[in-house]
Amino acid sequence: MNLSIFFEPLNEDVFAALHKPRTLGSYISRFVSKFPDWRAADIAILGVNETRGRNTAEAGEEDAAVPSPARLVRKRLYSLNKGAGRCHIVDLGNLRPGITLEDTHLRLKEIVEVLISHNTIPIIIGGSQDLEYGQYMGYEHLERAVNMVTVDSSVDMSEDTDEAPNRRQLRQILMHEPNYLFSLSQIGYQSYFVEPEVMATFEKMHFEAYRVGEVHRSVQEMEPVVRVADLLTFDISAIRHQDAPASEPANPFGLTGEEACQICWYAGLNDNLTSLGIYEYNPALDDRELTAMTVATMVWYFIEGFYHRKNETDFNGRSFTKYAVALNHDNPDRMIFYKNRSSEKWWLEVEPLSPDKGSRIVPCSYEDYLQATKGEVPHRWILTQARIG
Repeated sequence: MNLSIFFEPLNEDVFAALHKPRTLGSYISRFVSKFPDWRAADIAILGVNETRGRNTAEAGEEDAAVPSPARLVRKRLYSLNKGAGRCHIVDLGNLRPGITLEDTHLRLKEIVEVLISHNTIPIIIGGSQDLEYGQYMGYEHLERAVNMVTVDSSVDMSEDTDEAPNRRQLRQILMHEPNYLFSLSQIGYQSYFVEPEVMATFEKMHFEAYRVGEVHRSVQEMEPVVRVADLLTFDISAIRHQDAPASEPANPFGLTGEEACQICWYAGLNDNLTSLGIYEYNPALDDRELTAMTVATMVWYFIEGFYHRKNETDFNGRSFTKYAVALNHDNPDRMIFYKNRSSEKWWLEVEPLSPDKGSRIVPCSYEDYLQATKGEVPHRWILTQARIG
């Protein structure tokens, strides 16, 4: 497939200042005059300058004085030093928006579908977060259930059709046919931004949601949440204003920039994750390009995590230790855990309620194991068992 017809080439002046040979930019093949060979790449960066999903007065109107979100992120990202090891990354340029917002979603769907079919991970640097609907639709061709994790201060699941598209895209995902969403987890939400009815719906559908305070308390506990994901989306408004001011409205109590980078590092390490979308960056609000630097660092950590992947999937191999935990003395049932000896990551085997369905091994934490040794059933077990039936 000729992907170049969907993209606008980059301006060479973005890279004019990249003189140091060890910078990441010097290792990335980018679309300036010739479209890069994305089939040979591990990761493909693409910008999507689409803001009509915000339904604001300026949405969709391009101000020549304000650069695109991806342009400023590229400027910062490419000036960072490359990590150790190989680096096979391409920059496809900026996706040409469709005539309508729905057309852009469908274009993004097609791009994501093609890239992940060739084992190339797209990193989408976008405008409004409704673009995650297009990112999600790119998994339809897999014909299997997928797991999605979103990082956001609010839950964009409004039923009001008058709301902006970037306030109701999760509902679009839930209503999409065919339905291939197995699990949805939200990290970093703030209760005063979310209606109680929405959280009740989350609980009814056996989805997971973690308050920003839970992330502050232990960002390490978010690792197994991210490790289960096939795709991850990140709304910049989830990050506090001090570290990422270029979002609307300003958020004084969100994640720190360090926590955002930690989550992206976990995403990069995840053997199953095949796309990353970062949305809602508004360059017009970016004082001294601080948000651009935050996003660039998040992408850098994702890339570093990717090149540290271990392909930890053989649970019967020598690299894993198997633990069988009896729930109590009177109950013959056991709970099976697996621990990787080198990474010290944990997994949990969940038995289905229905005998005609197979068990599922899901990421978990050491805390889940400790809870089981006390005779308590981890919440992650309950949710997963309810999903598989």
